[in-house]
Amino acid sequence: MVKTKSVFICQECGRHSPNWLGRCPGCEAWNSFLEKPQEKTRPTSILPSQIPSPLALPSIKTGEEERFKTSITELDRVLGGGIVPGSLVLIGGEPGIGKSTLLLQAASNVCQTKGRVVYISGEETPRQVKLRAHRLGIKGEEMFLAAETNLDLILGQADMLKPALLVVDSIQSVYTPEAETLPGSLNQLRLSTQKLMAWAKVSNCPVFITGHVTKDGTIAGPRVLEHMVDAVLYLEGEPFQAYRILRSVKNRFGSTNEVGIFEMVSEGLAEIANPSAIFLSERLADTVGSAVVPTLEGSRPLLVEVQALTSPSVFGQPRRVANGVDYGRLLMLTAVLGRRCSLRLGKEDVIANATGGLRISEPAADLAIALAIASSYRDQPVLPDLTAVGEVGLSGELRAVPRLDRRLAEAARLGFKSCIVPEKGTKNIKNPDIHLITVSTLREAIRLGLREGKG
Repeated sequence: MVKTKSVFICQECGRHSPNWLGRCPGCEAWNSFLEKPQEKTRPTSILPSQIPSPLALPSIKTGEEERFKTSITELDRVLGGGIVPGSLVLIGGEPGIGKSTLLLQAASNVCQTKGRVVYISGEETPRQVKLRAHRLGIKGEEMFLAAETNLDLILGQADMLKPALLVVDSIQSVYTPEAETLPGSLNQLRLSTQKLMAWAKVSNCPVFITGHVTKDGTIAGPRVLEHMVDAVLYLEGEPFQAYRILRSVKNRFGSTNEVGIFEMVSEGLAEIANPSAIFLSERLADTVGSAVVPTLEGSRPLLVEVQALTSPSVFGQPRRVANGVDYGRLLMLTAVLGRRCSLRLGKEDVIANATGGLRISEPAADLAIALAIASSYRDQPVLPDLTAVGEVGLSGELRAVPRLDRRLAEAARLGFKSCIVPEKGTKNIKNPDIHLITVSTLREAIRLGLREGKG
């Protein structure tokens, strides 16, 4: 009798091995190899007449992609103006952050404007989705729900209904029988995403999928999904904050510099039309260790309160704690303040925080963070109705920041009277609605920005 040959396949990444291995060399998973009979495949030959010829660039006809709105302004802004037909969009975020809620609201709006929508839930039953829709006040007369994990059946249902939008929640819960691995494995993610991408391009129907994230905050499946899909959106937010920020990290049909800001309420995710006023609503006047910076989230200016606290260290090594601000820039600013501005922070614990659950990474917030630290150390509040923006260099100089006019206009709209800005960045600013205090060094900014007090 002829002995049947077998091969061992890793259930996590799909790696093949002629022998059983305790640990996969590819994904380093333990006890993940299963024995499968090896199928003999015949080599296929391609005739010269079957080879498609490339097209010359001038002969390719293009037209402006017709987008359609989701009636959620913040989501449409992040997508670049709306949904592109035939696109595959991935939305990632931590469990309970609001991914399914956002997609259910978007699907309901698309039902009212474009027609039929198919919502596939691989983790919930249709009754559970119905309960959430009832809580959100969604009727969804043209929305069809299904609890299915077999991707072939999902695409078959979509072919029959011919929807205007297909939602799959989540990509880690579906599987394709072609991949001999478990759902959620790397091989399954790759093949399932390829099938959804091919179906979206052929049917010209946009597809939204959700993805789980790892403990590092990245979507599960090491950068496989991000490279394959057309757009990648991250829904972020602090666990104890009601605000959610939708960021675009990849978009083939739009800019990646846009963000959408929402607030989680009992009726779902509500758009915030004036986020700057919301983030500054709880700010107290004449607070020591507090400064306001006009930041840019994409192309949108936002006013954010930056707080700092300095206290004598009870340990031998002083601590530096950064919440919502870049830790490396905090270390640099404390070093510059100690070396160039004569602030003795060598024995002080320094804690910096961006309120509202926001994360500030741009260098334009350096001056406001430094002012907040100096205010706390000297026990002197920042001047009232004052904002500060500028990048701090290692020599204590202040450098210009981009789009200063938009930042100043937002600060003036919210009632701020003056702003400390770098001297070299005000040449193109004409007739601002706010008083500009131009400085060239950080030492000078601290001298002009703090009110006299007991410090």
